[in-house]
Amino acid sequence: MDFSWMAWTWPTALFFLTIFALLVGMAIWEYRVPGGSPRVGILRFETTRGDRLFVSLLGSAFINLAWLGLIGPNLWWSLAVSVVYAICVFRFV
Repeated sequence: MDFSWMAWTWPTALFFLTIFALLVGMAIWEYRVPGGSPRVGILRFETTRGDRLFVSLLGSAFINLAWLGLIGPNLWWSLAVSVVYAICVFRFV
């Protein structure tokens, strides 16, 4: 297969491997403890672990895109902001 159309750098590969690992980890967690631990957080509607993972991944994508557009290509700080955002989502949403 020719993947020359995409810039497969180590950060790109780590990004996709991390998302894949998160999805596999959540699948294993759901298999071992079914139900997704539904709860009502600050948004005032019921969310499960999968919902919170989706919201944190989507929000992190927007954080990184905004960082790229407004600040520049050094994404280490946006990664830190995204991790803090994901922790807050899992804690409060």
